[in-house]
Amino acid sequence: MNVDKVVQGGTLVTPERTIESNIAIKDSRIAAIGESLPLSDETEVIDASGKLVMPGVVDPHVHIDGQNSRDTYLTASRAAALGGVTTCINFAWQGWDEAERKWGDGTLSESIDRQIRKGSDSIIDFGLHGTITRENDAVLAEIEPLVDRGITSFKMFTAYEFGLSNGFINKLLGVIADTEAVALFHTEEESVCATLTAEQKAAGTGDPSEYPSSRPDYAEAMAADSAVRMAQAAGAKYYGVHTSCEQAAKVLAGHIEDGTKVRAETCTHYLARDESAYGTDGTLPVIAPPLRTPRDQEHLFTQLAEGALSVVSTDHVATTRANKEVDNWWDTSFGANSLQYSLPVFHEEAVNNRGFSYPFLVRTMCSAPANTFGMQQKGTLDPGTDADLILFDPDQKQTIDAADNESIADYSIYEGRTVSGKVTETFLRGERIAKNGTITSDPGYGEFLKRDIPNWSV
Repeated sequence: MNVDKVVQGGTLVTPERTIESNIAIKDSRIAAIGESLPLSDETEVIDASGKLVMPGVVDPHVHIDGQNSRDTYLTASRAAALGGVTTCINFAWQGWDEAERKWGDGTLSESIDRQIRKGSDSIIDFGLHGTITRENDAVLAEIEPLVDRGITSFKMFTAYEFGLSNGFINKLLGVIADTEAVALFHTEEESVCATLTAEQKAAGTGDPSEYPSSRPDYAEAMAADSAVRMAQAAGAKYYGVHTSCEQAAKVLAGHIEDGTKVRAETCTHYLARDESAYGTDGTLPVIAPPLRTPRDQEHLFTQLAEGALSVVSTDHVATTRANKEVDNWWDTSFGANSLQYSLPVFHEEAVNNRGFSYPFLVRTMCSAPANTFGMQQKGTLDPGTDADLILFDPDQKQTIDAADNESIADYSIYEGRTVSGKVTETFLRGERIAKNGTITSDPGYGEFLKRDIPNWSV
């Protein structure tokens, strides 16, 4: 068997173990793993000595060219490639007109079509979640055809002006359950958050250090409890996005019986920063839900280890410093960018600072998100799957500097932080798309992924 590439001399990391071995690539797929692999004069040999060879990161929660993020697919995917992310799932917002940057009357299917067209410049592979923003029964008829098109997950909000009532959510969950797709939830109790925010505005307490108390942990936990109860009653797969606190994580843990119908993520920023950041960084780290306490951070790690949480995502949102730095926290643009630095920051927090294993890192950032969202060809080094892999130097230090951002964002909530661990090469379907901080792929190499209905029983 002639192969195209052989990555040799590195340490392979799977969800179960690390192994000193080599990996062969042929025709965009992983062909074999072993110590002695067939080489020909045409085989490119890639030296991975001193490096970890891991599956490409699968980030199931990013915002690109949408209601809340100004990154294009090209700028976001370039940032992702440098950070070792080879696959992401973006959101298509029902009724959001990206060109006019305003809400309109468009359907969810039309939003999906626009995002697929916009993704033609991506250099990484991408899927889409359908985001349902209006209580209109017409969307119920769109769900099954979209599942047939590979859109196998749908997001709902319980907060903001596009949040849905529990009654309509309950109706949606019945339809989603019938298709066996996944229901994603942003859970915060809107009336609690709105009332507390109004009180802060009336009192003029716009300092960002006051922000966390406007969206408290119990508001997140209350909404999560209601949503997961409805999902379980409908028999739907429930996925909680950006779990930020102990209270919400405990709610989810309390509803898990056999582990097959309730899953959830947390995000890198909730594991790496706490609420003290609002005192040092002002409005730059204003996100929703807010950064929480050090105790919450440690509990999130505990739940990642014990299984109530299974995925670490970025919730990447790109905007500029000009939109973030304002006098009153409620006038800032919510969100933080981190596609380029999520892996090294999480590596620093989980492996270097807390002693978690490299298989743990691969499970939470690669295999679990791929399996959760129906992408069996991703997040793995198994022969026959897509040759999406990264070379990662665990000892190479880097100091995070927003001047190096490929994203449109001109700031970082990790600015000035020195971490050990850096992606040195990124491969997507066997082709090198980044090396030593330089993009090596042309725009458009990435593909839209039609995802399968995920099997959560395994």
